[in-house]
Amino acid sequence: MRITSVEAIPLEAPLEKLVNRARQTVPLKARRSLLVRITTDEGLVGLGEGLTPVAPEAAAKVVERVLAPFLIGRDPLDSEPIWEKLYATNSSRGYSRGYQMIAISAVDIALWDLKGLILGQPVYRLLGGAFLDRVPVYATGLMIEKETQAILDLAQEYYDQGFRAMKLKIGLDDAQDLETVRTLRRALGPEVRIMVDANGVYDSSTALRIGRRLQELDVFWFEEPTPPEDLAGLARVRAGLDFYVAAGECEYTRFGFRELFLKEAVDVCQPDVARAGGITECRRIAALAQAFNVRYAPHAWGGAVCLAATGHLAASLPNFLICELDRVPNPLRDELTLEPPDFRDGFLHLPDRPGLGLALDEKALERYRLKA
Repeated sequence: MRITSVEAIPLEAPLEKLVNRARQTVPLKARRSLLVRITTDEGLVGLGEGLTPVAPEAAAKVVERVLAPFLIGRDPLDSEPIWEKLYATNSSRGYSRGYQMIAISAVDIALWDLKGLILGQPVYRLLGGAFLDRVPVYATGLMIEKETQAILDLAQEYYDQGFRAMKLKIGLDDAQDLETVRTLRRALGPEVRIMVDANGVYDSSTALRIGRRLQELDVFWFEEPTPPEDLAGLARVRAGLDFYVAAGECEYTRFGFRELFLKEAVDVCQPDVARAGGITECRRIAALAQAFNVRYAPHAWGGAVCLAATGHLAASLPNFLICELDRVPNPLRDELTLEPPDFRDGFLHLPDRPGLGLALDEKALERYRLKA
């Protein structure tokens, strides 16, 4: 069996309401993503996704112009040698992050989907089998709001939907942020895990001051307290706190995560399978994390394909902790496939079908295809 075509499709779904978070330079007015379809000479089609909140067409060009020529004619089962070949195309020129790796991630996910279809097995089984028959998740969607009551109302909705863990964005007003966490803790009770995410807005001294207050409020983890470029500051924060420090959504490949681990900067790592290098590379990252006794809690801010790939990989990992389930409106997650993600009672349930178990809704695909 050989690969006969590689299609890169940038997607965009406009939002009715802007999504607000700290350290945000580009307002999020739409959900965007890169979808990759890889077709074989026997008519099988694998689906992949690259995380591109901004300019998915840039990653699409990388797939079309740089990666596709190395894929045509290859056996789709050769995902490991293909990954190394694609990485080598530009790593010596310094392109080991950004759109290059996002494009490789999308291709790699599509190849794993194809492998499952060819072999008649779900991806988690190809990864060695599932430690879990369902994937525990936390809700991301408590964004920065002017009114605390709006956050409380949404948190109650998540609780009623079965979530017993949820994440709050902070970083614009320290006093209000801490009061919101305090109010959430009172409202939700001690059994609900509350995660707090600063999206890298603080310097290390401020992060330590805020983190010590969060620790008093029984916060489960403090995510990205410092900018992703400041590993020394992140390590200082982790050393000064007695609860989980999490980071890694902006990191790429095992080489980037190696630096996080060597600097003892995190308790919990958060690779995104649609950014950090696909299933192939995130599996390596998870193994490296296990060697450093670091827990794996993947970032998952993409569409339906990203979430499915995240779930299959997470279920197969011995050091998996919990998975993000983005609750911010996203038609690319909820409408792009014939069956939306199966969330019930605080868990993501994976389909027991070959590959990722997805089928595209072609009408939705055309509706959200970004026109040139």
